[in-house]
Amino acid sequence: MQNKKALLLFTKNPELGKCKTRLAKTIGDVKALEIYIKLLEHTREIVIPVDVDKFVFYSENIEREDDWDNAVFQKRVQNGDDLGQKMQNAFRELFQLKYDSVCIIGSDCYELNSETINQSFIELESKDVVIGPTNDGGYYLLGMKKLHAALFENKNWSTETVYSDTIADFEQFGLSYSNLVKLTDIDEEKDVPKHWR
Repeated sequence: MQNKKALLLFTKNPELGKCKTRLAKTIGDVKALEIYIKLLEHTREIVIPVDVDKFVFYSENIEREDDWDNAVFQKRVQNGDDLGQKMQNAFRELFQLKYDSVCIIGSDCYELNSETINQSFIELESKDVVIGPTNDGGYYLLGMKKLHAALFENKNWSTETVYSDTIADFEQFGLSYSNLVKLTDIDEEKDVPKHWR
């Protein structure tokens, strides 16, 4: 391990009918998959310049020969019954590898950039946790310096209460925290950048 910092990327294997299902309800499975592949490209572009170790956690199975360069990205599979359990297990795995700070992002946020990811690790130098809220009540990034398992429990994932419930946990457990800029995840047709439509 070269770096004491790690970035977790949660992705869905880009398969027709299995990704961006909310988006697909209005634009169809084929267009939804096209947009998701563009989001994956965007995510790769913004994380490569960030000077941390990078782990891709696939939803279904590891793709050895895909666009995630094996020389840059270490590859794993998500493990758990729901999103919270999957994130908790991924954080646990990396903290067991002796990382000092770990942040997780998904692949749904076109507004996310390298600077914001770098900022999250800077914030962790003085705070216990860092979070990047989304306009729909969730979050696009969560970072911590040790595993706080309770942050992944008792949540209604993919609903508008996830961010507020997580902040309530920070306060209940006395964790110092920093909020990053609020951004928009691409979950519905109105969120899609105009030049992608």
